[in-house]
Amino acid sequence: MGARKRQSAEKRKEALKEKSFAKLNNVPTSPRKMRLVADMVRGMEVFKALGVLKFSTKEASARVEKLLRSAIANWEQKNERKAESGELYISEIYVDCAAMLKRLRPAPQGRGYRIRKRSNHVTLFVDTKTKNENQE
Repeated sequence: MGARKRQSAEKRKEALKEKSFAKLNNVPTSPRKMRLVADMVRGMEVFKALGVLKFSTKEASARVEKLLRSAIANWEQKNERKAESGELYISEIYVDCAAMLKRLRPAPQGRGYRIRKRSNHVTLFVDTKTKNENQE
C-alpha cells in the first residue's frame, strides 16, 4: 500500500472513531427489499424508528431493528450515558450489495435457468441532534 493511500485510510478510520455506528454483513435478503425498510426509517428519531420497525410486516425490519439497537448501545458506550428520547436520530443508513450465490434450476428441454440468491450489507449511523445544530 502506498503512503498516500495509507494516510487516507488512517484519516477515514479516525473519522469513524468519532461516529457511532453498527454494521450488519451478509444478510441473506435482497438489497432491494432491505432498501425499502432503510428508506422507511432514514432520518427518523431512534425510538420512533424502533416502533415503526417493530410493527412493520416486512421480514427485513426485524434485522434492521436489531441493528438499530446495537447502534444505540454503541453510542451509549462511547458517550458513557444513556440515550434519551428525542436526542438520537438515524443520521445515515445505507444498503450495499454483498456476495451472490449462483444456482442452476432445471428448465425445459435440458436447459438450466440461473437463480441468483442475493445478500447485502447494512450500515447504520446514529448521531445526536444537538451536536449537529451547534455545528451549523
